[in-house]
Amino acid sequence: MAQYRIDELARLAGSTVRNVRAYQDRGLLPPPRLEGRVGLYGDAHLARLRLIGKLLGRGYTFAVIKDLLTAWETGKDVGEVLGLEKVLTDPWSDEIPGTVGYGELVEIFGAGLDADDVARMRDRTIEIGLIEPDGAAYRVPSPRLLHVGAELVAAGVPLDSVLDIAEQIRADCDVIADRFVSLVQEHVFDRLEDRPILDGEQVTEVAAVVRRMRPLVKMVVDPFIARAMEARVQAALGDHLETIRAQLDRPPEPDQPGPGRAR
Repeated sequence: MAQYRIDELARLAGSTVRNVRAYQDRGLLPPPRLEGRVGLYGDAHLARLRLIGKLLGRGYTFAVIKDLLTAWETGKDVGEVLGLEKVLTDPWSDEIPGTVGYGELVEIFGAGLDADDVARMRDRTIEIGLIEPDGAAYRVPSPRLLHVGAELVAAGVPLDSVLDIAEQIRADCDVIADRFVSLVQEHVFDRLEDRPILDGEQVTEVAAVVRRMRPLVKMVVDPFIARAMEARVQAALGDHLETIRAQLDRPPEPDQPGPGRAR
C-alpha cells in the first residue's frame, strides 16, 4: 500500500499542505499513521482529499461535505445525494445557448436608432437576461427568445415595447414557477422533513419529484397559453373581422356619373 508524506499527498491531490491540515482539523480527513514523528498517509487519504476538492469546487460547504462523508462512512450512497444535485442544477431546457456579435445585434434591432439609443437598448437587454457579455461578443442563453424579439421588431413593434413585454412575461413566469414549487414544497418536500436529510430513500424521492415536474410545467402552461391567446386574439380582432365581412357582403354600388355627364 502506498504511503505519502503530507507534502506529497497534497501535491498528488492538487491541494496544499495547509488545506490538508485544515481538513484534518475540521474532521473531514482522518489523521495519518504515525511512524515516530512522521505522519504517513495512504491511498484512502488521497481519494478522500480528491473528493473533498471536487465537492468544494461544486459549491458544497464544509458542513455539508462532513455530512456526506459521514454518510459514506456509514454505508449510505453519496452518489444518491450527488445525483440529486445534478437533478437540481441541470437546465430545464434542451436549448443550446448561442453567440451574437455587436454588429449583428445592431443590424437586427438597431435600425433607425442612434448610437446612444443602441447602447441603452443593449444595456437593457443585458439587464433582462436576453444576452450576456462574453468578451467581444455576447452569449445568448435562449436564441429562441432573441428570435421572437427579432420577429416582433420586424413586424413593426418598437424595440422598447418588445423589451417591456419581455420583462413583464419574465415576471409572470416567476409567479408561475413559484406556484409550482410552493405546491410541491407544501405537499411533498415538507412531508419529508421529519426524516434525516441524507436518508437514501428521501433523496431518491425528492429527485424523482423534481424529474417529474420538468415535463408537467410545460404540459400545463402550453395549453393555458394557447387557449388564452385564442380568446384574446379573437376579442382584439373581432370588430375588425366584422367590418371586413360587412364590406365583403355589401353589394357593389352602381357607377356614379362624372361631372358634366348627363343624368
